[in-house]
Amino acid sequence: MGNQSSNGELANKDFWYADWSFPIFTTLLASGIFAGTHMYYVHGTGVFNEISILAMLRVGMEGGGYGAAAAFGASFLFARILEGSLVGILDIGGSMMTGIGIGLPALILAAGFTLPLTSFPVALITGALLGLAIGLIIITIRKYTIGQGGSSFGADILMGAGNQAGRFFGPLIIVSACAASIPIGIGSILGALIFYGMNKPIIGGAILGAMLLGYFFPIT
Repeated sequence: MGNQSSNGELANKDFWYADWSFPIFTTLLASGIFAGTHMYYVHGTGVFNEISILAMLRVGMEGGGYGAAAAFGASFLFARILEGSLVGILDIGGSMMTGIGIGLPALILAAGFTLPLTSFPVALITGALLGLAIGLIIITIRKYTIGQGGSSFGADILMGAGNQAGRFFGPLIIVSACAASIPIGIGSILGALIFYGMNKPIIGGAILGAMLLGYFFPIT
């Protein structure tokens, strides 16, 4: 650790406390997580995420559209970038695992670009560039906001904002499943009810239920 100044702050910041080292960590994390999504996209295993969130990406891979995965993951990433910048806490699950691992890949695939998800070297590079950008954005925002004073500018209300926002995607998933077919809609509703009874976010149950019934009653 560096030497302590009179006000208790580090006078000389070494690698672990320096601002410039933070983007290095986000680069390495994002590169590995994006490469994990590539492994799942190509080989069916290796992704770093929860099953219920991964199911949204799986729906897109099976032809159901990437809208839910892109919206859910991107909203998490946006909230976590602001949270990390102004509050000082970067949620790895929301920013990297969900945002980099699910949201941005879904956006890329929805735009028609498959190379970042089909090539392992390209996946590593893509993830690294995304992680570097996130790290630089967080450091820059923090420098010109919280770094100028002691206020978090009200950003502390973002703690858990992604989790709360995600609750509203459950009904949208159910509506989309019902529009796809009656059996898939029924599966989505039953799954949501089961997860609701377990005090879990219904979005996971809605997606898993839709996938289960969709397997036995595929859309032709």
